[in-house]
Amino acid sequence: MRKLVARRAAVRAAAIGCASTVFLAPMLGPALASATPTQLAAENLPAELAQAISRDLKMTPAEYLERSARAQQLSEYAHDFRSERPDSFAGAWIGDDGRPFVAVTSVDAAKIAAADGYQTHLAPVSANALENSVIQLNQWINTLPRELSSAINSVAIDVLNSQIVLSIANTPAGHVLNLPTLIANVKVILSPGSGGPIERRPMGGDTYISAPSSLHNAALKSVDVCSFGFNGVDAAGNALNISAGHCDPNLDKGDQQAGVYLPNVKDIPNSPELGTFMRATLGGPTALDYSVIKLNERAVKAGMDQPSVRGSNGTTLTITGTAVPVTGAPVCKSGQSSTFTCGFVVSDRVETQLFTAEGVSKTVRGFASSACTLGGDSGGAIVTGTLALGVTSGSNAADAPNCDQANAGLAQYGGTASLGIPIRSILADIDATSGGGLGSGIELRTKQNVG
Repeated sequence: MRKLVARRAAVRAAAIGCASTVFLAPMLGPALASATPTQLAAENLPAELAQAISRDLKMTPAEYLERSARAQQLSEYAHDFRSERPDSFAGAWIGDDGRPFVAVTSVDAAKIAAADGYQTHLAPVSANALENSVIQLNQWINTLPRELSSAINSVAIDVLNSQIVLSIANTPAGHVLNLPTLIANVKVILSPGSGGPIERRPMGGDTYISAPSSLHNAALKSVDVCSFGFNGVDAAGNALNISAGHCDPNLDKGDQQAGVYLPNVKDIPNSPELGTFMRATLGGPTALDYSVIKLNERAVKAGMDQPSVRGSNGTTLTITGTAVPVTGAPVCKSGQSSTFTCGFVVSDRVETQLFTAEGVSKTVRGFASSACTLGGDSGGAIVTGTLALGVTSGSNAADAPNCDQANAGLAQYGGTASLGIPIRSILADIDATSGGGLGSGIELRTKQNVG
């Protein structure tokens, strides 16, 4: 049996355990829906997911679905409010009590939001101004040598306090950073170093393995292990799956294609092939981390043409639509390493640096949640209610053997934190860069395929 080893490019998720006070302005995404998708009824959720909701969120399934729907309604309102009043909008979030808040920079704007039924919060700086400061800060980070930039875990925006939160590893390199004085209101928090290499192991279900060449290649030193995300289909009818970009072992090579296999742990070289990586993106202009896997007939016959994601013990959750990250919204993720776990969106815009095996720095942008994510879950599905929210990119608990130990070990730093990549941004980028070929007109599967 060939030994499974860690991915070479390990995403270091933002160490933002203290980010319960970080609330970000919803970004003007390219693929916002005009209406909130319908969700499943509470009684139709898998029993394991209902247990995770009760255990992690202290909510009933009905309360979870209701708060998820309320967050999407808030997102749509905030999108329109920001479009009409870009200098007045300062953020939006769901409070701990479930009430929706809109932050504004003027009393007049507050009156408008209050009249529409929202709680309001006055802030001195707009969301646009804070986001411009984040851009400046990241430009400075990109000029640093690797030994210094690797000490920076993440950059986030705290609109309640009108400041940027810079998470720096509590290491000698982190201590010597000389922050630029041209950027005002930078709060620095010290956190433990990165979670270390992500240990991924095949667990069956949503787990897959891949390698840069054939599994039968005698010179092959290792295979890479990740998780399937959401099933989709493009305008040409190609069956696709969306996972993490850093899971493609041929990322940034001339031909990115690499086989994707269902792991046969007793005979890895003869694992059955389920598809092929056709495209992978990590960082770059979009700062996304996603891959597109073209599924073969074997995968389709196995059920990967259905709108479902797999959780623990073979249970499935049916996906009914897509959603955008909203701070305070409840989320759950699937994965065979940590099964169904739940949490809240603690930051709907986080940027962190990733170093590839070649030492190249990549800026990855996504959202952070408090859901526990372990090694092996990368690329897996994140949902809010029964809506697709994003795919898992990284975690500060990648080395932990289970979530109990992760929560205990990270409690002093605010608990577990996971980085997700928004699904609507992924879908928009796949379609925009397809050139009319594979991925053009891509949609997630949200209806049962009976054909």
